[in-house]
Parts: sequence; structure tokens; C-alpha cells
Amino acid sequence: MSKEYDVVIAGGAMAGATLAMALDSSTNHALKIAVVEPYAQGNAAHPGFDARSIALSYGSVELLKRYDLWRLIEDHATPITHIHVSDRGHAGMTDFHADKEGLDAMGYVVELAEVGQRFSDELANRSNIDFFCPSAVTHLVQQQDKVVIDLTSDDGDQQLQAKLVVAADGADSAICQAVGLNQEIRDFNQVAVIANVLTSEAPNGRAFERFTEHGPLALLPMSQSRSSLVWCLPPEEAADVQSLSESAFVEKLQQAFGWRLGRFTRVGSVVSYPLLLKHRPQIVSHRVAAVGNAAQTLHPIAGQGFNLGIRDIATLVDSLLENLIDVGEYANLTRFQAQRQSDRELTITMTSGLVHVFSNDLLTIRVARNLGLAMMDNFPRLKTPVFNRALGVVKR
Repeated sequence: MSKEYDVVIAGGAMAGATLAMALDSSTNHALKIAVVEPYAQGNAAHPGFDARSIALSYGSVELLKRYDLWRLIEDHATPITHIHVSDRGHAGMTDFHADKEGLDAMGYVVELAEVGQRFSDELANRSNIDFFCPSAVTHLVQQQDKVVIDLTSDDGDQQLQAKLVVAADGADSAICQAVGLNQEIRDFNQVAVIANVLTSEAPNGRAFERFTEHGPLALLPMSQSRSSLVWCLPPEEAADVQSLSESAFVEKLQQAFGWRLGRFTRVGSVVSYPLLLKHRPQIVSHRVAAVGNAAQTLHPIAGQGFNLGIRDIATLVDSLLENLIDVGEYANLTRFQAQRQSDRELTITMTSGLVHVFSNDLLTIRVARNLGLAMMDNFPRLKTPVFNRALGVVKR
């Protein structure tokens, strides 16, 4: 016999867990919700809750506060109070300061593994949310008034029915593929090398975006004098860097980044992943919607990925509140698609443009980007749109 739900969310990582709890809180527990997650809790291989850190923008934190979720991770979050942007070997640079804008922080850095554990624990405590974990969707059928979903797990097969299915199952979303939400892919020909690093000078809330001739390098502040490194390199160079000893890696990193945090003294485990833009122009189908990485996966150059995804979530929640009797109705989903179009297109275009401009060593582009950084530093009014997008203070 099928279990009936208002909403079934495929994927229980950051996007899926946030959506489930945001819906539960916003509707005062009026909806019956299921979250289906294929990875067991605490599984280090989970791609959504791996060893990476992410920067939550000011706007994202405000949304998490609205849904009473910020309290779950606030004590684990490191504030970003200062962002320094520079171009290696050139004069162009600019700075953003939270205190000059009357803010405590422009954003916060959190470690995905810790957030994952806390969100999973909270999901398990919500009486209106059933958490199927580990369990995977094997088949779905869209019917006029519902979607029928088949699950498999260690405990055997089950069938669920939902008025709405939300794909929050990552960039290669099986749900989106099953309902024909096609994906456009662009290869940036870069690999992100990820590690936690230790420096002789504590970051103290300072984040850095350093543009090099091979690609951007970012450091996000963490606790205990650590920083989270995201180093974007061509595939061959990334492979070479990963093969280095710790001392050789530190020397190479020091040369690329400079000395603004003193000497790099330690490097943790180094991992990497290829950088692709994966974008679904259409994010709704009959009684199905996509959010987060299932809707779009971005280059990390401006830290926009999850922050764009949480705006997906907030807009979907607002749309569904218009009709809680049938959350999967056509009007709810078309409203969601229309309201997300501008923000998604602008953020994707901006991010891809930054990759082109700041990963290109042509003389004309190099001169133009340094001039742009210098102008922003000398004419504060030019900083405002960039600053607002970094804050996540944008129209949804």
C-alpha cells in the first residue's frame, strides 16, 4: 500500500534538508513531507556533505533565520568580515568591509559535514517529516493528480504518492532525467583543488579571492587559524599539484597566493573535482520541481552556488504557500519557474563571465580587469551592485 504525502523531496543534503524544514516551519507543520536520501547518515562519501566548506551569504543567513534553521549551525559558523580581491602580479585590487556597511558579517563559512549531521538530526526530530535514509528512488510515474514513486532500501521496496516531487538530488539528478528536464553543460576546463590549510597568521574573518594566470584561488576563513582553499587550475596542473609532497604543495601555494596570511604551515587532505556549469533552463514539469544543484551547478569563483540554491528554495516555499491544498498544482509551479528566471540567468551569466575575464591572461583582458578592480576601489558607487550580489541581497 502506498504512503501518501503532500511533498516528496529526493535528496537530503543541504538543499533537500533545508527545503523540507523550511516548508515544515512556514506552513506551521500543515504538510506531510518525505525526504528520500540514498546515503546513510554520516557517510563520508556523501557528495552533498563532504569535506568542503561553503560560504553562506548574508542573504542566505537571513533566509535560514526566517525558517528557524540558523540556530542549528550558528555556533559552528565563521564570520566573513573582510573580502580582499586581487590580481596576482598586477596592481588591481579592491576590498569589501562588513563594518563599513553596518553589518556584523558579509557571510559565514560552514563545513558541510558538520551542517549535514545537524540538519539530519533535526530532520529526524520533525514529526511531519518522514526521513527515508538510506533509500533511493528507482521509478516515478506522473499522474494527473499525483506522482507515484518507487523506493528501494535495505528494508525492502516501498511506494509513495505525492502531490509534488522536488528534485534536490544533485547535478546529475535522476528525478530530472526521469521527467525530461534537460541539462545544458559547459566545461570550464578547470579543476578545483580543495583543502583546509593552516597559516602563521590567523585569517580573523578575512576572505581572499586571488586571480592568477591559470585561474582563481580563494581562501575562506575558518576556526583555529585555518582557511578553506579552493584553487582552480587547468586539469594537467591540478594533477601535478595534487601529486606534490606537502612541503612542495605549500611552496607552490605560497607563490600563487602571496604572504597576506603569513606562511602556509600545514595542508590537510587534498581533493579535487572538475568544474562544469550544469544548467536546466526548465526547472518544472508536471508536479515536479528542481532546486539547488539539481537546477544549476556553478563555478565556485564567486561563491554563488548554494546561495542561489537557497533562493530557489525560498521562492518555491513562497509559491507553494499560495495553495496548500494542492501544492503541486500547475499555477504554483509556473509561478516558481517565472520568479526564478531572472535571478538564475543573471547569476549564471555573471559567474561564467567572471571565469572568462579572470582566467584569461590576454593583455587586453588583463588590463581591463585591473582597471575595473582599481575603479571599484576608488569609486565606491561602482562596488554597490557587486557587493549586494556577494551579500545575496538580490530580488528573487
